[in-house]
Amino acid sequence: MADSLIDPELLLFIDGVAAAYGRHPPFGTLSPAEARAVAEDVRAPWTKGGPAMAGTRETVVPFAGGGVRIRIHHPSTARPLPALIYVHGGGWTIFSLDTHDRLMREYAAAAGVAVVGVDYSLSPEARFPRAIEETAAVVRWLARHGGDVGIDGARLALGGDSAGAHISAAAALALRDAGEGGLLSGLVLNYGVFDDDFSRPSYARYGGGEYTLSAQEMRGFWRDHLPADGARNNSLARPLRAGLDGLPPAFLAITALDPLHDENVAMAEALRAAGVAVEATVYPGTTHGFLEAMSVAEISRRAIAETARWLQARLRG
Repeated sequence: MADSLIDPELLLFIDGVAAAYGRHPPFGTLSPAEARAVAEDVRAPWTKGGPAMAGTRETVVPFAGGGVRIRIHHPSTARPLPALIYVHGGGWTIFSLDTHDRLMREYAAAAGVAVVGVDYSLSPEARFPRAIEETAAVVRWLARHGGDVGIDGARLALGGDSAGAHISAAAALALRDAGEGGLLSGLVLNYGVFDDDFSRPSYARYGGGEYTLSAQEMRGFWRDHLPADGARNNSLARPLRAGLDGLPPAFLAITALDPLHDENVAMAEALRAAGVAVEATVYPGTTHGFLEAMSVAEISRRAIAETARWLQARLRG
C-alpha cells in the first residue's frame, strides 16, 4: 500500500537507501559514533554530482567550547552575496555537512545566493539547547562579519530540514526574544520537527515505518535530544507551542506521507495566525527526507526550485 502512494521516482531513492542500510547492523545496536558512520556511508552516493560552486570554504565561528564550523558555498564570483544559513536534519543525532552538501549546493545554484552549512553539535553528547545556541551565534557572526567571507550580513535567511528546521525555528525565536529578530529576512522550514505530540493522526497513518521515518525513531530522537530536567516545557523545545509573532516570513515544504505532516500543517497555520507571512506547499507522494532525492525525483527538484524562487524574492529584492 505504501509503495502505491509514494512518488515512483522517489521510490528509487527510498529503496536504494533501505538496501544500503540493510548491509549494516540495525541502528539500535550501534553507538552514536557508529550510527553516524553508517549514515554517512549510506548517504554518500546521493551527495555526488550536482552544481559546481565558484568557491567553497570553511571557517569556525567563535563560540564557547571551541567554536562552530561552517561551510560556505558561493555559486558565483559576485561578492557580497545574500545567504541562506542551512541546518541539516538527522534527528539532532546523525547526518552532517557532508550528507547535505549537495542539497546546499542545489539551493545555492538555484537561488544565486551563498549557502552556509552549520556543523552544530549533535545529541546525545550535546543536548538541547546547544545546537540552537550555536546556530544563533552563526547568524549573529554573519550579520557582523559576513563581509569577511563574501556575504551580505544584512540579507540573511535561516532554514533547515527535519531537526534542522526545528533548530532554525527555535534559533529565530531566541534571536527575536533577544531583540535581534531583524537579523533574519526569512525562514525555510522543510518537513520540520515542531512538537512531540505523538497523538496526531499523521503519526498513526504514516509512523509505522513504511514511509522512511517511524514514530519509534522519533521517540528515540526526542529521548536523546532533551535533557531530563524539564526542558520539554521550554518553548524553544517545541516551537509550535511558542508565541510565533515577530518571526520573519517563512517558506514551508511539507511532506504528504510523513508522521510529521500534521504538525507542519499546524505550524503553517500558527505562523499565519501570529501575523507571519507564510508560503506553504504540501508536496504529493513525498516522504520524510525527500529533498535528498533530487538526483532522481522531479518532485524534489520542484521543491528546491520553488524554495529558490522564494529566497530570491526575500533576499535579492
